[in-house]
Amino acid sequence: MEFAADMKRPRYFHLLWDEEIERLRDVLRALRVHHAQVLDRWYQLYTIHFGEAATLSRHEFYSLYGQDLLQTVEHLLEEDMERFVIDLRTSGERLVERGVPFREVITSLHLFEESCSAIFDQCGLLEDGSAAERVGLLLTFDKLSHCRMMVLAEAYFGTTQARTHTRARALEQEMARLVPDLQLRQHFHGIVGQSPAMREVFQRVSAAGASRGTVLIVGESGTGKELVARAIHEIGSRGETPFVPVNCSALPRELIESELFGYKRGAFSGATTEYQGLFRAAEGGSLFLDEVTEMALDTQAKLLRVLQERAIRPVGSVREVPVNVRIIASTNRDPREAVQQGRLREDLYYRLHVNTILLPPLRERREDIPLLIAYFLTYFSERLGVRRRTITADAVAALERYTWPGNVRELMNVLESAYTFGRSEQITLADLPAFLHPAAEIPGSALLPAVPPSLSFAAAERELIVRALTATGGNKLQAAKLLGISRKKLYAKIAKYELGAVR
Repeated sequence: MEFAADMKRPRYFHLLWDEEIERLRDVLRALRVHHAQVLDRWYQLYTIHFGEAATLSRHEFYSLYGQDLLQTVEHLLEEDMERFVIDLRTSGERLVERGVPFREVITSLHLFEESCSAIFDQCGLLEDGSAAERVGLLLTFDKLSHCRMMVLAEAYFGTTQARTHTRARALEQEMARLVPDLQLRQHFHGIVGQSPAMREVFQRVSAAGASRGTVLIVGESGTGKELVARAIHEIGSRGETPFVPVNCSALPRELIESELFGYKRGAFSGATTEYQGLFRAAEGGSLFLDEVTEMALDTQAKLLRVLQERAIRPVGSVREVPVNVRIIASTNRDPREAVQQGRLREDLYYRLHVNTILLPPLRERREDIPLLIAYFLTYFSERLGVRRRTITADAVAALERYTWPGNVRELMNVLESAYTFGRSEQITLADLPAFLHPAAEIPGSALLPAVPPSLSFAAAERELIVRALTATGGNKLQAAKLLGISRKKLYAKIAKYELGAVR
């Protein structure tokens, strides 16, 4: 639909006419005269509203917003709308450089309007004229404020997008150089492997590290989830920033919230000082939430809010504190089953599921076992300060046959024991635990056949426990040793999968 010839659009930003800017001259002159009062009142409202969560110090606030206010007034009085826009865009860029959240910028501009209203009332600016004229003047001032918001928002997001694009291009170039090298690499940020499954993991870790998104690492116990989390952190160009791991299953339910979010002095009995918490300890870096499915559901709800709002509320505080932290979570459960079992909130799962990395168990990448053996032999030699030991072919064959329910961690423990207590310069089959010896040498073969890879983690774990109990004739102590876990943990697994009758 076309406009008629006599119908015109407002001249500035589709909102303001020349006559409206002219009508604001007295208001603009009042702002110039009472600039210091407006700014003081504005900063007072800003500190009341944001409190300890405020991004800007007093000096920064006056420098950023005070200069912008003076320039805005002068350009409007001179009817120089071009300079008005240019300086506002510069202010938007400076706010991005300082790291002021956009929601804080918009709220601050609304607080500016409040401070102006208070000063206008004090100086009697709105006493003259009819009620309709006063309302019209306020509406016109509101239009001008919206114009300022539009220009600042455009500059803010334009600058943010340009920075993101520049960073993305640099990362793409780095990935183009890095990915071909992955095909030949056996060690990747401390992770060892060259099987197709591990090459896929390396590529996904590189891609995840190149972004700042939340990552969920899924894998059985002992597959190296924390190593993968550290690799993601190191690749993300923030290797010099904090990497803070926390085992969610090891923290008591009543303590995990205060550990994560911190607390104020006096928040509870014994809180004699303020504690910043792990989120703020990881500021600018990464927080690794290991075994996130073991976290209480009410704490999961608060974690979801942190992921959405990028702010935390310390225990005992009434204000939120903005945080710039990348979340890397992990679980040894099938996350979809954890949702069905009520262990993981569905909304949190979908938030974490944006970038998922599945770590294969060692039994599904047996071709990596010789590489891992060589790596650990060198590692223990350097750590213990002794000459590097070799290993016999039959010992390697025994290590390759075993299904490793404890995965890489279990293999590492077996080799460390053999390295420490071996009787010669060469590790032999005799130096390895009895359950690794050929089936003919021990009763009730402890060499369990591989679990079909099509099974879920829970089904695979249940199957391994059944086989271990069957192989040991129901002897739980031997079954626990066979599985590489404690007897207490085995009893918990037996209860979980209702395996009390297995013999």
